[in-house]
Amino acid sequence: MDFLDFSTYDLDTWTAFFKEHWFVLVVALVALLLIIRIVKTVVKWALVAAIVLGIVIYSGYSMDDLKEIGSKVADTVRQEAVNAMVGEAKDATFSANDDGTFTVKTNNVELTGEPGANEVSIKFRGAPLGKWELDGTIQAFIDQAKQNG
Repeated sequence: MDFLDFSTYDLDTWTAFFKEHWFVLVVALVALLLIIRIVKTVVKWALVAAIVLGIVIYSGYSMDDLKEIGSKVADTVRQEAVNAMVGEAKDATFSANDDGTFTVKTNNVELTGEPGANEVSIKFRGAPLGKWELDGTIQAFIDQAKQNG
């Protein structure tokens, strides 16, 4: 049970953990207080121990682990968006906006950019993925949308 050895955790890790997971900690604290006030048997202490143990185990991830998981998720979403562009290019629609920008839309992907710019804003299934540099796949997607009309 090395996860109970709190001496290996530095203050920055704890601070970052509390900032990122404050909501889970508040919910656990409220649950603990409710259990202590309502339940009057030995089951109460079993539930309290389970919640505390769950929080301790939950905090066992290091910041590097969390960053690695986040980057893997971002890479997966990016790959799904590129696959959607390739698969839905035949159904893409191109429209020029009043402000000089253009928008390319499919069922899952929405791409917005300025003509001649090196980057475009991408939304995948309604969630913004940020600005991406224009590459061959994205340019082919835009060109196909222009051909579709």
